[in-house]
Amino acid sequence: MPGAPGAPGTPGTPTKKRAIGRTGLVAAVLAGALVAGGTAGVGGAAIYDALAGDGSSGGAHTPATSQVVDAKAPEGSIEKVSAKVLPSVVKIEVTSQQGSGSGSGVVISSDGTILTNNHVVELAANGGTVTVDFNDGTKASAEVLGTDPLTDTAVIKAKGVSGLTPITIGKSANLTVGQSVVAIGSPFGLDSTVTTGIVSALDRPVNVGVDQNGAATVYPAVQTDAAINPGNSGGALVDLNGNLVGINASIRSGGGASSEDAGSIGIGFAIPIDEIYPIVEQLEKGEQATHAQFGISVSDAPEAQNGQTSVTGALVQEVTQGSTAQKAGLEKGDVITKVDDHVITGSDSLVATVRSYRPNDEVEVTWSRNGDVHTEKVTLDSDAS
Repeated sequence: MPGAPGAPGTPGTPTKKRAIGRTGLVAAVLAGALVAGGTAGVGGAAIYDALAGDGSSGGAHTPATSQVVDAKAPEGSIEKVSAKVLPSVVKIEVTSQQGSGSGSGVVISSDGTILTNNHVVELAANGGTVTVDFNDGTKASAEVLGTDPLTDTAVIKAKGVSGLTPITIGKSANLTVGQSVVAIGSPFGLDSTVTTGIVSALDRPVNVGVDQNGAATVYPAVQTDAAINPGNSGGALVDLNGNLVGINASIRSGGGASSEDAGSIGIGFAIPIDEIYPIVEQLEKGEQATHAQFGISVSDAPEAQNGQTSVTGALVQEVTQGSTAQKAGLEKGDVITKVDDHVITGSDSLVATVRSYRPNDEVEVTWSRNGDVHTEKVTLDSDAS
């Protein structure tokens, strides 16, 4: 499976100088039924348990329940959306020597290709097993086709299946704040759960930590108040036409990182489908995922002190030799404030924004240097080795 590309100091997506490491995340997962993640109160929404079960009545091994949905419901109703989408959403169960857990996934081909989060299946990276529970009560074993930790994306393939109902791929670019959306997945192992809400915000930078190579998992999330809980990770966020607009991935919790404290407080995050679908297509083919890169390391711009004027943005800490950033004229100490029409509010904001583009895309970058504003059009590099 593809590894995590782009270590700091090499030409890559902007990296943060200071970030929370994943080593604490792995230890937390192995400690019991815990929420993956935990950076600044944001955790992955897949629940993992190092024991046989999570000890609750609605755990990862809850039997499948029959679904009664009114297929004759009016267009645009939650009933109609549920009838359309439920057959395309699955529960994913993962076991390994390190533990077991469950999450969700979305069927994208009739012969069993399924999209989910990397953190849902990462337990199976070293010899674990993956089982898919379908909406009709059947099960199938699955293999991991590819993973991309940087975007928390994975593609798996259920074995020996056919005639599945693939979800309709929508356009996350068409979403607007206040628009109604529906989340479908398996929170706490309760398969085929439907919740509703609205788009609370768009392009919200979400950082769920960094891997052992220092590469940050940051994405420009769709924020929603639809209830998303541990186990919803990898499930579908759809519009009222039943079109996939995001993959539910993380939540902000009001308490600690344990499963007892973690749960929906109305702040959930989905990865926009537009940003990850090119990567999904690469993983389906067994290729290594590629990402746009700028070739700099950044931190949050410091706040004003002693009455001085500050500039909000991402402070350039290092510029990689030969990178597109160097060619544009960026230097250490510059503060990047905009990429195209995206206002940059800090390092996570810049990383998430660059991740939303593809290699060779042309963007307009605006930065401040000693009170002067500079703007330059640049062509983003690729992290392909």
